[in-house]
Amino acid sequence: MQEARAAFAARLREIRIEAGLTASDLAARAGWQRSKVSKIEHARQAPTVADVAAWCEHARATDQMPDLVASLHAVEGMWVEWRRLERSGLRRLQEASIPLFERTRSFRIYEVGVIPSLFQTVEYATARMRRIVEFSGVPDDVDQAVQARMDRQRIVRTGDRTFAVVLEEAALYARIGDTEMMASQLAWLITVAGLPSVSLGIIPRGIARTMWSTPGFWIYDDGRVGIETPTARITITQPREIAIYERTFTELSSMAVVGAPARRIITEAISALDC
Repeated sequence: MQEARAAFAARLREIRIEAGLTASDLAARAGWQRSKVSKIEHARQAPTVADVAAWCEHARATDQMPDLVASLHAVEGMWVEWRRLERSGLRRLQEASIPLFERTRSFRIYEVGVIPSLFQTVEYATARMRRIVEFSGVPDDVDQAVQARMDRQRIVRTGDRTFAVVLEEAALYARIGDTEMMASQLAWLITVAGLPSVSLGIIPRGIARTMWSTPGFWIYDDGRVGIETPTARITITQPREIAIYERTFTELSSMAVVGAPARRIITEAISALDC
């Protein structure tokens, strides 16, 4: 968080310098004490939206204001620790994302080693969450959390939404349960991929790559990117960064096979379970 604030402060300082303003000049024009400019530029004081607007106005950089405001919001809300979210159990964590899911019309999802939560079976979701409880030591409400996840999946079949999903082939082989459970999950993935609202692409393991693999990410419409790490949920709302993730998703999609070739890869993964 502090690194993000420092980067944002450095960007404001660059804008001031490019405008040919000293800190005293900017403070005078904005009607601030000079120390305020110094505190903001050294990340000792967080600017408000009004501060950013005034900064851009007096530095003749109003064209950058939308991006800066989005960055400001992102800095304050981009990093939410899992421990705090999980403190009262996993059910509330599942329910917390329902409003975002319901208002999103276009989902672009990339995963490296896991089947996306919207396409998981009860058994697969249970195995995933059971392991999270064991590893993190959070309250055990797995049954309720799995039910909440299943309830959330209704958005796949309701409303005017689209789901563009790209999976690394490795995700099909990441076994978190017995053979029967994994076979059922992969068969269900084939079924879901047949829905009109879903486009499923698989990046073959042996393909000549034009884009490296990255941590999994979800793009919600054009205004938000979500990333989950072992310690935190990161939310990105800065337009410049979102554009990079959109380009990344496009590149990854270009390497993926869809339709019958994708189904064939999944079927081969099911057959490999018996080996």
